[in-house]
Amino acid sequence: MLMLVIYIDTNLHKPMYIFLFNLAGNGLVGCLAVCPKIMDSLLRETQDMSYGGCLLQVFAINLYATCAYVNLSIMAYDRYVSICKPLQYHTIMNPSRVKLLVFLMYCIPAAMLFVQVYLTSLVPLCGYTINKLFCDNLAVVNLLCVRSPLINLYGIFVTASLVALPFFLVMLSYILILIVCWKLSKESQNKALSTCAPHLITFTNYSLAIFFSVVYNRYSSVSKEVNVLVSAQFIFFPPILNPLIYGIRTKEIRKAIAKLLRKRIHVISYT
Repeated sequence: MLMLVIYIDTNLHKPMYIFLFNLAGNGLVGCLAVCPKIMDSLLRETQDMSYGGCLLQVFAINLYATCAYVNLSIMAYDRYVSICKPLQYHTIMNPSRVKLLVFLMYCIPAAMLFVQVYLTSLVPLCGYTINKLFCDNLAVVNLLCVRSPLINLYGIFVTASLVALPFFLVMLSYILILIVCWKLSKESQNKALSTCAPHLITFTNYSLAIFFSVVYNRYSSVSKEVNVLVSAQFIFFPPILNPLIYGIRTKEIRKAIAKLLRKRIHVISYT
């Protein structure tokens, strides 16, 4: 629904909403990486998967998580430019730069994660059972016959580049925004912070999902119920909550949704 509204309403064809459109689309990638296999397992009452399919799922899930975090860091930068450099906003966030940022948002994580999955595929397996709802990189690495220092070092590099660095950039953006807001009037402060609230809530939502997923991956001896809950909150909760957060908190999106519904009701009543 959120993607449809942004796509149809030309008033929302702005950098912030373009990044939001991609964030919602990225959530679909995460869901599509898991849901078809879950449905297939339920219908066939089997829980097996080929090694190639497992690695593909690892790639898709990691792409979903890292692209979301990179996207959120770009959105934080967009808010920083909008609030701290309003007169230069359209010059800095011009259409060419937005397209470049969207391109890099997907290509850099995809390239880095492809190398990670490729390195993992080179080492033979000594185990074939993953006690989780879906395949993830650490679970597959734990099944390898040999502990590869190269895989471990590259995994740290990927985490630092695609999770830690975006997290730092988001924090830096908000620190700079708060410094600027401190000098503004009360009304301007409220207006500036209200535009940041949906992004900050979404960022917190993703950060908590990733944090619980990482902690869970370090402790595999948990019940099946906890397994399903943690896996579900990582994959499904952010994509479900984000449209609600932006739909409730963002005035432009509320207006666009109301406008779309009025048009649809008018068409139905006319026919």
